[in-house]
Amino acid sequence: MTGPQFAAPLDALAENTPTAVTIDGVDVVLVKDGDTVHALRDECSHAAIALSEGEVEGCEIECWLHGSRFDARTGAPLNLPATEPVPTYPTTISDGRVLVDVSAPIRS
Repeated sequence: MTGPQFAAPLDALAENTPTAVTIDGVDVVLVKDGDTVHALRDECSHAAIALSEGEVEGCEIECWLHGSRFDARTGAPLNLPATEPVPTYPTTISDGRVLVDVSAPIRS
């Protein structure tokens, strides 16, 4: 399926708490930042570990295994050992619902 798909109710997401969802077979982690929600592939680019098991601080998400941090807005790695970005996906909020388009990665 293509286009934005339902990911979660906005009010179910908490600040500084990663939320794992699967959309059209793609594992995604949602990061709420105020009135914005960022969506990234739920896999560290360094060690294929679920980012949703890590910690979020502001717009950064950290892989629990080796401490790589990523900018949730862009997927860019912020420190070693990760050197490759994590794919991010467009999100939309409509009627209190978070929609994510995994068919159109912003960065892959």
